[in-house]
Amino acid sequence: MMAAAARMAFASCVRLHVLFSPSSMPIPTPAAMARTRGVIAAKPVSFLAPSASPAASVLCYCSDATAGAPATQAEGEEKKPAPAPAPAPAAEVTTEELAALLDIRVGRVVKAWRHPEADTLYVEEVDVGEAEPRTICSGLVNFLPIEELQDSNVIVLANLKPRNMRGIKSNGMLMAASDSSHENVELLTPPEGSVPGERVWFGAEYEKDRQSEAASPNQVQKKKIWESVQPHLRTSEDCTAFLGEHPMRTSAGVVFCKTLQGARVS
Repeated sequence: MMAAAARMAFASCVRLHVLFSPSSMPIPTPAAMARTRGVIAAKPVSFLAPSASPAASVLCYCSDATAGAPATQAEGEEKKPAPAPAPAPAAEVTTEELAALLDIRVGRVVKAWRHPEADTLYVEEVDVGEAEPRTICSGLVNFLPIEELQDSNVIVLANLKPRNMRGIKSNGMLMAASDSSHENVELLTPPEGSVPGERVWFGAEYEKDRQSEAASPNQVQKKKIWESVQPHLRTSEDCTAFLGEHPMRTSAGVVFCKTLQGARVS
């Protein structure tokens, strides 16, 4: 039985040899088959019995079990980096955060006089806790007698860029409340016991120590910080100055005006 099987195998291989003889079609080499995409080099299998003559040997190439597997990345091929994630959008700055950049201080007018070149302007020297009083020009002639301005306690916006006001450099602004028609104007007043130079803040008493560092005059101008904050300043029914729902205060209490309710502050 084994001899008969050997003869049948031999006959099959002879037919394969004739069919794929060099004269008709070359037998692909293992290297050639390895270059075929998705096919790994075939393994030679002999159909001859061990005693068969080497001259009659015929090899058939059968594909490996891994044939058809997806091609892997070529050796040495550089991997493309993954795209960087898009940056998160910057958080919007709140009005309260902008207001904290303003240097608003308690001041005291030590001297006041009429501007020699402008009928509507007063000139004041104001103590804001610095080595020398600041010179400030204010358009209050039509709203406030000079006697009421002299020696008064005031609120000063101190980190505005200096402005030339008819030949006199004004270095700050006195803050005041005014009605919608701008016919009535009253200075904001710090509570009794406030100290010149103390920085004002908006909020509760315990929030005093949470104040951020004041912006420079250049930053206030460039980023329009005062223009962004001012529309949110108002006086309440009891004439207290507020930023939104946050009262303006010093260590001695809240800042107020005399009589104007629901007035804008500038």
